[in-house]
Amino acid sequence: MSTALWSFALVVGLLTITPGLDTALILRTAALGHRRRAWGVVFGIQTGTLVWGAFTSFGVTALLTASHLAYGILRWVGAAYLVWMGTRMLINTWRGQSDAAASEATVPASTDTIAGGWRQGALTNLLNPKVGAFYVALLPQFIPAGAPHVATGLLLTCVHILLGLTWSTVLIVFARVVRGWLQRPHARRLLDRITGTVIAGFGLRLVLSN
Repeated sequence: MSTALWSFALVVGLLTITPGLDTALILRTAALGHRRRAWGVVFGIQTGTLVWGAFTSFGVTALLTASHLAYGILRWVGAAYLVWMGTRMLINTWRGQSDAAASEATVPASTDTIAGGWRQGALTNLLNPKVGAFYVALLPQFIPAGAPHVATGLLLTCVHILLGLTWSTVLIVFARVVRGWLQRPHARRLLDRITGTVIAGFGLRLVLSN
């Protein structure tokens, strides 16, 4: 069991630190001074990870990947959400909203909330059917023969969540260090355009992939 645990931790650890959608979303939120919202995004992403891991352990995601209709619906909904979120960031940079927000000394309490970040992070994760397909393909391979399937699957999922929280903490600390530079209007626009392009690109990739 210990060998499977360490092997799984190595695989998901490498995947966790690989730059992607989650990294872009956390960095962007934290770098703009939305500290509480950034942690909300982190908790939302890890909530999604827990749900996918639990579903896989109980065999529910196998039904999703076996059903082309269910997978297709979730794929299109998730892609639409990502494209909408990324496009909105890009449009706001051209409208000057990023400049206005960057000139504020503090982050409005109405936007810097854990609940708002949690919704964004959870939706981003749960509306991505590839996360479910990833768990279906990966998780069972690390459950030793004879081990309790559900309990072991949940244990491995918790390992993934722990690694995700650790890496997210590193990202948030890094974002706080460079926050001063990112508060400049041109840096704010650049950050939003990069993040918006990455998020919208993931949405388009989700649509175009098989």
